Amino acid sequence: MVQFVGLKEINGPLVVLDNVQGASYDEMAELLLEDGSKRLGRIVEIQGERIIVQVFEGTNGLSLNNTRTSLKGKPMELPCSKEILGRIFNGAGSPIDGLGDVFAEEYRDINGKPLNPVAREYPRNYIRTGVSSIDGLMTLIRGQKLPIFSGSGMSHNKLAVQLVCNSKLSDDRNSDEKFAIVFAAMGVNNDVADYFKRSFEESGVLENVAMFLNLSNDPIIERILAPRCALTAAEYLAYEHNMNILVIMTDITSYAEALREFSSSKGEIPGRKGYPGYLYSDLASMYERAGIVKGGKGSVTQIPILTMPNDDITHPVPDLTGYITEGQIVLDRTLDHTGVYPPISVLPSLSRLMKDGIGEGYTRKDHSAVANQLFASYARVQDARALGSVIGEEELSASDKAYLAFGKMFERYFVTQGATEARTIEQTLDLGWDLLSLLPRSELSRMDAELVNQHFDPARGERFRGEA
Repeated sequence: MVQFVGLKEINGPLVVLDNVQGASYDEMAELLLEDGSKRLGRIVEIQGERIIVQVFEGTNGLSLNNTRTSLKGKPMELPCSKEILGRIFNGAGSPIDGLGDVFAEEYRDINGKPLNPVAREYPRNYIRTGVSSIDGLMTLIRGQKLPIFSGSGMSHNKLAVQLVCNSKLSDDRNSDEKFAIVFAAMGVNNDVADYFKRSFEESGVLENVAMFLNLSNDPIIERILAPRCALTAAEYLAYEHNMNILVIMTDITSYAEALREFSSSKGEIPGRKGYPGYLYSDLASMYERAGIVKGGKGSVTQIPILTMPNDDITHPVPDLTGYITEGQIVLDRTLDHTGVYPPISVLPSLSRLMKDGIGEGYTRKDHSAVANQLFASYARVQDARALGSVIGEEELSASDKAYLAFGKMFERYFVTQGATEARTIEQTLDLGWDLLSLLPRSELSRMDAELVNQHFDPARGERFRGEA
């Protein structure tokens, strides 16, 4: 193996070597220090015979004259086997749970393999999260990528834990279908990382979860690698072991900020708000690794969680994410301040693949109609509240007052639920009918008469009327 002695330049986490031939982009490099210790890096830029290597553990203590560098001839690979379930790794895929190395069945390039669009199966069938506002109104479909847009300090970590603990396949009768979760946390504090581990252990789901934890004091290169390692593990379990994998990644904004810092250290021309111009394609290279391959039984479904700086949904990270993914779940700070959990803002949230994965044969025949009517009715609630704030609630019409009562009970009973409460789809849809029974029958304009005759009964809403 050829070793290159000395470094041309050291700049932050980057080192420059000259007169290097035959190097490849993303190739792994090993640096041998004067004291005999080793560090790993990867080639992030090639300029003729000059290469720039990003060092994972940082460049402190490196010598310009005596550092020896050897190239591995391959990109970074993740050791994969079914043993990764129940294990905890750092952002670079190394075990940090004290249980030793993973005995690999195979090694996989963390950048994944391009998936031919023609080989994709159209996503069908849903994953039950146990959260009524998600399952009922913005249903998560297997093979979908459905991000959660949150704000700093909101309860997205609590919601992430709830999704990990309660999510399951829609049809438990299919015992041959296997389900597992890959969880990646990027740039989190130690107390948040401990909260994730403790919550998964206490709920008993850790043995069915592969965790990738990158802490805020870890190198930024690990923050860039963590989601790719997680997705590589998910693809291996899905396509080699025919498992349905749900990948939950938090926080994509931390990943994008690490990418911005890395881009700046390379001297690249910044784009909007300082992020690199290739942020869109970089995010797409991760998000597009969700899906189902024709002929296979496995699937990869993604729920990336990202915080919007200043709650700005037009910020580059949520903006570009919205272009790539199939919908979004938006958390609302006003609901969060009023004690609603999970504080899901129903009206700006949607699932674009929901229509093809619900209804008879998937969830329940009336699911689509109930969801449409709840959306329409809650939109009328906002109009009634706006009008009431101008002329006073006493002056509102009877139907507007009914909508105000409906909106209050909808937020209190449908959107709000306990962090450990997992509702079935039947409970969610029945609760939707109970709430719709608060409205006059004539207001149910998004449903056909047969459904209304079958399910609508003003008596169903009696338990809410006293509180409303």
